[in-house]
Amino acid sequence: MSKYILREYQQEAVTKTIEHFKGSARSAVIVLPTGAGKSLVIAELAKRARGKIIVLAHVKELVEQNYDKFRSFDLDAGIFSAGLNQKNLEHPVTFASVQSLARNLEQLSTSYSLLIIDECHRLSDDENSQYQKIITHLKKLNPKMRVLGLTATPYRLGLGWIYQYHYRGYIRSDEPRPFDHCIYELPLRYMITRQFLTPPKLMDAAVAHYDFSSISPNNLGELPEKPVNELLKQCKRVTKAITQQIIEQAKDRTGVMIFAATVLHAQEVFSYLPSEQAVLITGATDSKLRDQYIEDFKRHTIKYLVNVSVLTTGFDAPHVDMIAILRPTASVSLYQQIVGRGLRLSEGKTDCLIIDYAGNHYDLFQPEVGEKQPNPDSEIVQVFCPDCGFANIFWGKTDGCGNVVEHFGRRCQHAEPDDNGVLQRCNYRFRFKSCVFCGAENDIAARQCHQCSEALVDPDDQLKKALQLKDAMVLRCAGVSFSNQENTLTVTYHGEDGETLKERFIFDYDSHQEQFNHLFARRLKNGTQALPFKAIEDVLAKQAHIKSPDFVVAYKEKRYWRVHARIFDYEGRYRKAHQL
Repeated sequence: MSKYILREYQQEAVTKTIEHFKGSARSAVIVLPTGAGKSLVIAELAKRARGKIIVLAHVKELVEQNYDKFRSFDLDAGIFSAGLNQKNLEHPVTFASVQSLARNLEQLSTSYSLLIIDECHRLSDDENSQYQKIITHLKKLNPKMRVLGLTATPYRLGLGWIYQYHYRGYIRSDEPRPFDHCIYELPLRYMITRQFLTPPKLMDAAVAHYDFSSISPNNLGELPEKPVNELLKQCKRVTKAITQQIIEQAKDRTGVMIFAATVLHAQEVFSYLPSEQAVLITGATDSKLRDQYIEDFKRHTIKYLVNVSVLTTGFDAPHVDMIAILRPTASVSLYQQIVGRGLRLSEGKTDCLIIDYAGNHYDLFQPEVGEKQPNPDSEIVQVFCPDCGFANIFWGKTDGCGNVVEHFGRRCQHAEPDDNGVLQRCNYRFRFKSCVFCGAENDIAARQCHQCSEALVDPDDQLKKALQLKDAMVLRCAGVSFSNQENTLTVTYHGEDGETLKERFIFDYDSHQEQFNHLFARRLKNGTQALPFKAIEDVLAKQAHIKSPDFVVAYKEKRYWRVHARIFDYEGRYRKAHQL
């Protein structure tokens, strides 16, 4: 009989998985924080599943950890991992490393009913990746095979969310993702408040810290190694001061993990630590030596473990009670994975000290938006959909009272099944581009109308054309004002240099009222309060909440300028008002 008993949330995750796969063959994800016991959930699912099963992991430590938990149920299983010197596919359940299995696909000749992928955020949509090659091969053997992923962080730089639909009604992407559904998720705060994890103790890096703000990130959002090394070469005093503070703060700590930015940086940090109490692990460290270092660290014979991007996942040392982050990252998920190394429970451990010397400034408990932070001033805000009432999570800005004054969301994230059980996304768009042919609202980056398939006007082409004409005027709009002149609503667009353009709407004409409402009422309060205006007085009362366009294009007709186009929510190569 197993010495482990599933916690309530672990049992719930198992139940949700069984319920999902009974009714659907669509791939699924379970999201559990680091330290929540994913290996026990995997073991229980493998025990209860029918047919042959493969459990994949990307490092041998995870393969062995998952195998050991399964064996604790007094059940037999095989291991297929070159790093563990075993390649056995004879048992009903096989725990395998991705690399070993991908190199030996010809040995997989029987049908498997379930594939479980641990740390599944590593799975990309590249069909040539090792993960996808394994899935494709196994699907050929059994097209009905179920695929389940488990992770603490279901998103990755360059891709965003790794699944498309969330069981609480979110839709994360209109495009296919490696997984279809997130069927269960447990927040980190839940684990800490219920004492399933150790509380983090966050401390500001008061003595010294690095400033990586001058380095531009690459296409994946990370900082390139060469300029990072060049900057760090100029910060040797800073590195030494940081290391000294780590040693000072670690006096009453048992296990200290230090995450360095580059190999050269790690070597420098290591040189300042007590040599008899510290080890350094990089990607180039010999595997046997690495295993010995990790074992020494777990036995408490080593206090400081310095590493570079190799121990963020699949590493289990519950006694870790201090984390020093000396590397920058644009990934909230990586930051959470790093901190998660110190949150497991251990005897005598009351908290885990977290010191960030790289200025990452992440809130450990913040929900993931799945998109890059637009600017340093933006924060996570909740925005309700006027159509369905769904509470969306977007990047945005608030005033001193916490009210949302601006947000960067485009479309409502809610999805619910139709009469045939097919999930349909809410059509409401907070920011949109209208089709001049059919009037349909499209995403601001769309090139083709989703309704009539006609080509949409490219705002960059529109501005370029207008700038080349003598009788055209392009106004970088810095604001808009409204006035009532003889029962006619006058809209004044204000340029950044004081120039103005005006247009008028006669509200007694239904066509004028309809056009004004489509332009402005639809965007009231950033699209969160789409109330049609029926009278000019209503417009004047709400004008502080009416969104102004980014550009206004006008053409000269005799002595007057006639407004031809208003470009909202512009994201292109031309500078907007007051942008440097």
